[in-house]
Amino acid sequence: MGDAKAKSEQHFLAADGRRFIAGALKAVGMPAADADAVADMMLFADLRGVDSHGIVRLPSYIARLKAGGVNPKARLATVMDAPATALVDGDNGMGHLVMRRAAEIAIEKAEKTGVAWVGTRRSNHAGAGACYAVMPLRHDMIGLYLAVANNNHMAPWGGIEPLLGTNPIAVAIPTAAEPPVVLDIATTAISSGKIRLAADNGETLAEGLVIDNAGRPLTDPRRAREGEGLLLPIGGYKGFGLALVFSLLGSALNGMSSGRDTANIDEVSAAGDTGQAIMALKVANFGPIDDFKRRVDKIVRDIRTSKPGPGVAEVRYPGLNGHRTAAERGRGGVPIRAPLVSTLAKLAAELAIDPLVVT
Repeated sequence: MGDAKAKSEQHFLAADGRRFIAGALKAVGMPAADADAVADMMLFADLRGVDSHGIVRLPSYIARLKAGGVNPKARLATVMDAPATALVDGDNGMGHLVMRRAAEIAIEKAEKTGVAWVGTRRSNHAGAGACYAVMPLRHDMIGLYLAVANNNHMAPWGGIEPLLGTNPIAVAIPTAAEPPVVLDIATTAISSGKIRLAADNGETLAEGLVIDNAGRPLTDPRRAREGEGLLLPIGGYKGFGLALVFSLLGSALNGMSSGRDTANIDEVSAAGDTGQAIMALKVANFGPIDDFKRRVDKIVRDIRTSKPGPGVAEVRYPGLNGHRTAAERGRGGVPIRAPLVSTLAKLAAELAIDPLVVT
């Protein structure tokens, strides 16, 4: 099976991936600077091994841009502003651009106030949440990101009606010598992106991740992707509780819809109504930054060097594998499966742009 997978995988270099993604976005009317920025943020996911949130999303993004579901020339605006908070209206633009603006505002405010919280409204899918949580790291800050997913995939605990999304959270904490701590998780046991990948790759889902509309285990990712499945929360009722809280912080607080009123972006012409939030926390307001980083280093090094259990090669902390994968893929290229290569080749032909170079 491993040999078959190796034969079906090719690779593309990050620089060519950026060129291809940006070229596709420009071809459907996105300004060059915005297209380049989105390409960088999408490749962030691919380089760190989050294959469900990178270049694989490009065909669906292009479809929505072409159909008017996403505004390629959005005019972002700060519609509410206070010393430590703000609300950004995304004008139905690409979520990557909306969240980049929100992160920049949060960082700027946190420099002055110590902590800042910035919400978004009328945004769209923004890719990997870690991309925004790590932005404050460059300013010796802790970053926290959360979002309300566009589509409802989760039922309330004990129910079978989809009323919540995958509603992810990402947290990034700076370190000194060790790779930063970067936690990026959905509140569902599996993300919708990973279900999409499993369906494309002809794989089967493990039980305990998805149930059908009658509450029975569902292992066929194609059925789950076609609307028959409900994603189960992480940790049972605890994950449901987290998803609900993140929905309230990302939608209700920002004036966006949720529950039965959530838009269905599977309708490519439907405008997105994603709500998100990012917090930046200035570490220096609690003591010397170098002391904090050394303390974090000590904790994560203790974890990394701790004794592994049976069958485990190494104990890892959140962010360590992503850091290593980014270094490896930066050198050797990003793996890509044959079905996606074919899909992207068709997309290139439709848009009359140079295809993605794969080897």
